[in-house]
Amino acid sequence: MTNEATLLDKYASEVFAGLVSPALNGVQISAAPASDLTKEDALVRMTAELKRALEKPASERRWVMVIDLRKCVGCTACTIACVAENKLPPGVVYRPVLMEEIGTYPNVSMKFLPRPCMQCDEPPCVPVCPVSATFKRPDGIVAINYDECIGCRYCITACPYSARTFDAGRFYTSDTPQLESYETLPNFEYSESWVRSKGDSPIGNARKCQFCAHRLDAGMLPACVTTCIGRATYFGDANDPDSLVSELSASPNMMRLKEEMGTEPKVYYLV
Repeated sequence: MTNEATLLDKYASEVFAGLVSPALNGVQISAAPASDLTKEDALVRMTAELKRALEKPASERRWVMVIDLRKCVGCTACTIACVAENKLPPGVVYRPVLMEEIGTYPNVSMKFLPRPCMQCDEPPCVPVCPVSATFKRPDGIVAINYDECIGCRYCITACPYSARTFDAGRFYTSDTPQLESYETLPNFEYSESWVRSKGDSPIGNARKCQFCAHRLDAGMLPACVTTCIGRATYFGDANDPDSLVSELSASPNMMRLKEEMGTEPKVYYLV
């Protein structure tokens, strides 16, 4: 059997074969290099590194995220995964993907920028909270104590990245004959069970990305990382010199948003 016929027999339907076979005429097809077939998937490596980091005290970890903008296709799978994982209501978004059209017709293209919370080392949202409901954990994640938050929204104003939103108690199906049961399922932010009901947290609270802290506690990567179809989002412990994020964040084409403000964000972008 020829190389062309082998490929078509393995992968194709009759329609595919009819379209592609003429294009393969005379083309020499070779197997992928063995090194490519045995290369460890980034998710496998990051999961192993995560479990290694969890063996250390929290104060010795430094969680960071690296986003490769060259790989991001703007599919918003990360945004949807975040909504599903955290049971986010209308108006509450933790990880939007900002889109910008560049160029002039007909030479037009799109730029995409996923924007989670930056988990700043010097977070401007922390000192403005009048009840200390926003705080920085020992592992560097900026968290919100929903039981303490009074909903003043000072932190929303203070954040230079617009990474915080307010839970006003809305539901997607509130204007329908029946509130759907999936909207009242609990989320497990900060490894606690939160059921959205009138007068109870997190309704009336500021809300934000927390790197899926509840998943980290269970040894799992953030939902946005595992859902990215292009392997454009990486996560790990920057205090581990052998971690993938340590390697990527040292790249010469790395940047961080609004570094001039002195916030020391822990989300890095490769451009």
